[in-house]
Amino acid sequence: MTIADVLMVIAVVCIWSLLLVNVVLIIAGYLYYIQSENEVVPEIMGELPFVSIMVPAHNEGMVISQTVEALLAFDYPHDRYEIIVINDNSSDNSGVLLGNIQARYPERNLIVINTDSITGGKGKSNALNIGFAGSRGELLAIYDADNTPERTALRYLVAEITNDSSLGAVIGKFRTRNREASLLTRFINIETLSFQWMAQAGRWKLFKLCTIPGTNFIMRRSIVENIGGWDIRAIAEDTEISFRIYKLGYRIKFQPKAVTWEQEPQTLKVWFKQRTRWATGNIYVIVKNIPLLFDPSAVRVRFDIFYFLSIYFLLLTSLVTSDLLLILHALGYVHTTIAGLSSFLWLLAIILFVVGTFITLTTEKGEMSLSNVWMILLMYVSYCQLWMVVAAYGLYNYMRDLIFKREAKWYKTERY
Repeated sequence: MTIADVLMVIAVVCIWSLLLVNVVLIIAGYLYYIQSENEVVPEIMGELPFVSIMVPAHNEGMVISQTVEALLAFDYPHDRYEIIVINDNSSDNSGVLLGNIQARYPERNLIVINTDSITGGKGKSNALNIGFAGSRGELLAIYDADNTPERTALRYLVAEITNDSSLGAVIGKFRTRNREASLLTRFINIETLSFQWMAQAGRWKLFKLCTIPGTNFIMRRSIVENIGGWDIRAIAEDTEISFRIYKLGYRIKFQPKAVTWEQEPQTLKVWFKQRTRWATGNIYVIVKNIPLLFDPSAVRVRFDIFYFLSIYFLLLTSLVTSDLLLILHALGYVHTTIAGLSSFLWLLAIILFVVGTFITLTTEKGEMSLSNVWMILLMYVSYCQLWMVVAAYGLYNYMRDLIFKREAKWYKTERY
């Protein structure tokens, strides 16, 4: 067996191991969705808790009014929640728009905190810490500035967390509001349903674990007080705080009936900037939490650390190695006797990808169509391959930030 054969075998084993883990998560997630469809969201027990809803916003004038109007329309008693918008060092008309909404709803608990370049402009985590300092709710809900949550979303989240003291946070589901805008947003819609939410559902079903997605979630105030707020160096503040919640011994539950609709990037440039930011942030969290692999009190965190390590390092390395060896073999520069087997397994992986992804789409009304089968196939050979570039560039950004000690800042996602 040649060196090329050895490398190919290692790469194929790694790729298929992670693929099978994903298949198991998708199956478990599908079962959880079927189960949750037949379950009634519990009623809120006892006195309704006061909730502080925080919305960090930087130059979000294009979408902020619609978001705040949706938050004001929750079917949760209006005197039992406040909305805190952190208008963080914005240079657009966000402040004027928010002031207009305050004038229209003088009786509502709508608070706008305006920061400048001295106090703000240092990223989402810093904005959340500013909002938290001015909040008074025993529960904290977070929404991004481009969200349009359904009326029942907050009530469902509150009901879940108040009925189970072991839960540190409860996350809802977000859907793609502009999924018909472009081919890219159709890919993102499929990705969101299949690889983000179905995997979340599977992890809850199997391990009673989920990762906070950054929006449409609720958590206990006592947790934020205990951990000293959000890590201002963390770009992926959602993943980072999830790990700290696990370490405190709490669980994070997924409630798919609590839904918000959000706007996704419509151009490749905006998408690439957003996803490399996520990758950079997640790599920071992985490196920061690797010591927890050896901490007996952090058992809940280990699966996620291994999972993220596998995705951002092992899978990336294996895919690059496998593709490079196949190309070099085809060009005659190296010889591998298992190139045929590797090609067969690659074809089988595509079939598994298409079938598994399509099955997950059947959980959503209007998504089970023949056109989506072709969309998934096209997604595999185009959109999914870009992930390798995103992960590699995210790693490069992380190393650059580490070397030059760059501070966190707002990475603005363009709105439409």
